[in-house]
Amino acid sequence: MMFKSAASVERLANRLARLPGIGRKSANRLAFHILKLSKDEAFELADTIREVKEKVGFCSQCNNISETDPCQICTDPKRQRNVICVVEETADAAAIDKAESFKGLFHILGGRLSPLDGIGPDDLKIRELLDRLSSGEVTEIIIATNPNVEGDATALYLSRLLKPIGVRVSRIARGLPVGSDLEYADSVTLTRAIEGRQDI
Repeated sequence: MMFKSAASVERLANRLARLPGIGRKSANRLAFHILKLSKDEAFELADTIREVKEKVGFCSQCNNISETDPCQICTDPKRQRNVICVVEETADAAAIDKAESFKGLFHILGGRLSPLDGIGPDDLKIRELLDRLSSGEVTEIIIATNPNVEGDATALYLSRLLKPIGVRVSRIARGLPVGSDLEYADSVTLTRAIEGRQDI
C-alpha cells in the first residue's frame, strides 16, 4: 500500500510540479519544506507571491517585467537611445545588464521562434520592436538570442526583417558556448560577446 499524504499537501505538490525545472520529487520536497515553515513564514511566502502578481507587469516599451510603466531601464536618461539589444527573455536582459558593458536599451521578445512548439513570429513581441523603430532614433539593433538552433533561427528572421528598414543589425559574438543560455553566462564572457558583435 502506497503512502498517501494529506490532500492539501498533495495539491500543493501538484502545483509546484507545474513549475519549470521542478520534477515530482522536488515538488514533494518543497511541499514538505513549506509544511515545516512557521505560519508566519508560510503566509509571508504566500503574500510575496500575491504581491508579485498584483504589482509586477510588463513595460509597454520593451516588454521587461517591472513595477512601473515604462520600466526603469527605458526611462534612464543615461542610456543610449539609439541602440536596442533584442533578447528572448527578461533573464537574458538582466544578465547582459549585469555585465555592465551594454549601455543601450533592451527589447524582450518573450521567447524565440520554435515551429515544433507552435511558436511563430506572431507569438513574439516583433511587431512592437518594429513600432519602436518608426521614430528613426534607433540606428542599431543587436540581436542577442541564445546560441542554439531556435535562437539562430530567430536572429536570422529578425535580420531579414530589419535590414530593409536601414538600421545596422548585428549579432553578439560567439563568446558563449553553443547550446547554453545567456542567464548562466559570466560577466566577462557576456562583455566579450557584446564587444565582439558582428553585422549579420
